[in-house]
Amino acid sequence: MFVDTAKVTIQAGKGGDGAVSFRHEIYVDKGGPDGGDGGRGGDVIFKATKNLNTLLDFRYKPELKAKPGQNGAKSNRRGRSGEPLVVKVPMGTVVKRDGKIIADLTEDDQEIVIAKGGDGGFGNAHFKSSTRQAPKIAELGEPGDQFEAELELKLLADVGLVGFPNAGKSTFLSVVSNARPEIADYAFTTLTPNLGVADIDDGSLLIADIPGLIEGASQGKGLGDAFLRHVERTSVLLHLIDAYSNDIANDYKTIRKELVDYSPELAERPEIVALTKIEGLDDDIIAMQLDAAKAVAGHDAVYAISSPAGTGIKEVLRALLTAVRQARQTEEAAEEDETSGVPRITLSGQELSKAWAVTKLDDDNYRVEGDRIEKFARRTDFAGGYQNVNRLRDIMKKMGISHELRRQGAQGDSIIRIGKDEFTLTEQ
Repeated sequence: MFVDTAKVTIQAGKGGDGAVSFRHEIYVDKGGPDGGDGGRGGDVIFKATKNLNTLLDFRYKPELKAKPGQNGAKSNRRGRSGEPLVVKVPMGTVVKRDGKIIADLTEDDQEIVIAKGGDGGFGNAHFKSSTRQAPKIAELGEPGDQFEAELELKLLADVGLVGFPNAGKSTFLSVVSNARPEIADYAFTTLTPNLGVADIDDGSLLIADIPGLIEGASQGKGLGDAFLRHVERTSVLLHLIDAYSNDIANDYKTIRKELVDYSPELAERPEIVALTKIEGLDDDIIAMQLDAAKAVAGHDAVYAISSPAGTGIKEVLRALLTAVRQARQTEEAAEEDETSGVPRITLSGQELSKAWAVTKLDDDNYRVEGDRIEKFARRTDFAGGYQNVNRLRDIMKKMGISHELRRQGAQGDSIIRIGKDEFTLTEQ
C-alpha cells in the first residue's frame, strides 16, 4: 500500500540525573563527593534508504521514542547514554515541524538527527572546590526534544509524467521500463504514483508517473495536489496529450495552469511535449495535431508517439536524457554559486551570555527567558535542597540577570519564573 504522508510523535531520550554521593570507606578519612554524572539521552535519527517507497509503517507506529540516559552513581560512575533510535525512511522524505521543514532526506544512507537527546546532569563530584568541600548539589537530566512531526514523501525522479487522466502515461511507462502500473481504458486507472527506469543509449532515466490531473487539481480537485508533490523534484517534465483530443491547445493550457497554480517553480522546469496514441490516426491528422501543440507550447520539442507500437519512443527518451543532463548541470552550477562567498556569522561568548530577557509581570512576579538560563533551570533539582537553587541564583548573578531584576524593582521575596519553575530571588 502506497502512503506518502504521515504524522508521528517524536521523543528523544531524557538525560540521566546526576548523583549525590560521598565516599564511605573504612580507611579513607573524610571521603569527598563521588556522585557521577548522568548519561546523555538517545537521539532520534532518520536514515534514508532506497529500499523503502512508502510511509505506511508510520501509520501503524506513530510514536518514535529513543532510550533515556541512565542516572549517575557513586564512585564517580557515569550513567550509560541512551541508545539512539535510528528510523529508516524512504529517499525523498521531508520532515516538517510546525509547518517548517527541518529535514529533507534525498540520498541513500543519508542520516539526520531529527530530535536531540537531553544532556545528563552533573553529579556532586563535579561541584567540589576549595571552598565547597561537601557539595550536596546534583543536576537533573534534561528532557529530550519532543514534538509532533509531519512526514511527506516526494518521489525522486529524473522525469515526471504529467497530463490528463487516460493520456497514456502508464502505458508509456510500462513500455519504456520494467514498471507494471495498472492500465485500463478509463480515467483515473492510476491511483498511486509509479516509478520506472528507462535505459537509452549510454544512460538511464528514472521516470515518475502520477495520477492524471484535471482542472482544479492544484486546489485538490480529483486526485490533485496530493500527487503533484511527486513531480516537484523532477528535473524535466514530459507532458503527454491524447492525440484524439478535440482541443489540443486547451488540454495543454489546462495542465500548464495547474502546474503554475501549484508551484511556479515547478512550471519553469524544462518540458517536452508528446502526443500519444497515434497508431490509429492518419498522417495528415497527426501533422495537424502536432502543429496545434507546437503553436501553444511555443517550441518545436513536440513528438508524436505510439507506446504499443514503439513509434517515436527512442526519440523522446533521447530528448529527455539530453534535457535531464543539461538540467543537472544547471542545478550544480547554481548550488556552487549559492555556497561560494557566503560570510560566516558567529557570536562571541560575551554576546551569548547576554541572550536573555527579563519581563515584569506585576509587582512581585518576574519572568526570565533565554536559552542558556532556561537550560540551567531545567537541570536544577528544586526539590533536592537549597544548595541547588542557590547555585542557580549564583549563575543568574554572574550573567547579570539578578542586577536587571533588581533594577526593575524585584525584592528578595519576589517570585522569579524560568520556564515551568519558580523561586524567590533570594533564599527565604
